Amino acid sequence: MRVIDRKGVDAALDFPALIAAIEDALCAEITLPVRHHHAIPRADGDATHLIMPAWHTGSGGFLGVKIVNVFPGNAARSLPSVMGTYVLMNGDTGAPLAVMDGTRITLWRTAAASALAARFLARPDASVHLMVGAGALAPFFIRAHRTVRPITRTLLWNKTRGNAEKLATELSSEGLAVEVADDLEAAVREADIISTATLSTAPLVRGAWLKPGAHLDCVGAFSASMRETDDEAVQRARLFADVRASVLKEGGDFVQPMKAGLVPVTKIEADLFDLARGSIAVARMPEDITFYKSTGSAIFDLAAAALVAKASGVSA
Repeated sequence: MRVIDRKGVDAALDFPALIAAIEDALCAEITLPVRHHHAIPRADGDATHLIMPAWHTGSGGFLGVKIVNVFPGNAARSLPSVMGTYVLMNGDTGAPLAVMDGTRITLWRTAAASALAARFLARPDASVHLMVGAGALAPFFIRAHRTVRPITRTLLWNKTRGNAEKLATELSSEGLAVEVADDLEAAVREADIISTATLSTAPLVRGAWLKPGAHLDCVGAFSASMRETDDEAVQRARLFADVRASVLKEGGDFVQPMKAGLVPVTKIEADLFDLARGSIAVARMPEDITFYKSTGSAIFDLAAAALVAKASGVSA
């Protein structure tokens, strides 16, 4: 059994290939059970333990499971809030093939899935990208969206400005110019694509700030008690999900206004399965505001792990 660390994952993946692999996986015969979701009471902020399995339905494929721990209190320890391990197995025999850095796979696949959604939903001429949050996901989102849209200007806002400045400096070494924004409202009003990846439990982005044609890409609020946007954002926008059933259960940005009766459940027009398979066609008008909400899916992990396996010489 192979052990593939962070460097091995990074060496195996690039966004064009991963975006294509996720789109292919959404069209394939893959079984996706409901993930196990457990709360762990902690004095420094309740933690979450997730178990996310998926497998190819036919012969010759993979079986995989990601074990994820989300510990918000880790920020005070200078540790990542999200940590994970991915176990890849032979889909025909169940034999273990590889253990991978699940945290790294999560970063890659989350950004790639959002970029795939933006390819379907954001304006083709979107050129200004705002990243809200300067955590581990931020550089991946900044890179991924540049793969699918002609981004010429990247803005970055974070509650702690120093963290945003540090990330901007790191990305400048890759030739990516990132502007640190002090005024979140002004940055949102300028942006064509707004990505949010925070652990906020209260709205950060206001619907009143969204300009016509904007695309919202929210991945941080992964439980019904969390949210990164207000009710007006949901009311103004056309709504889309990564996995409809999961978002309706855990996506606080949508769940809370729906429970309050402000928008109907049927306002979610499509999820990534619908978009990838072409079962629902989205005709986008230039001034439409689109809102993609993601809570994550094991199908994205399996697609990424299969790519890593292939690049590392691991076969099913």
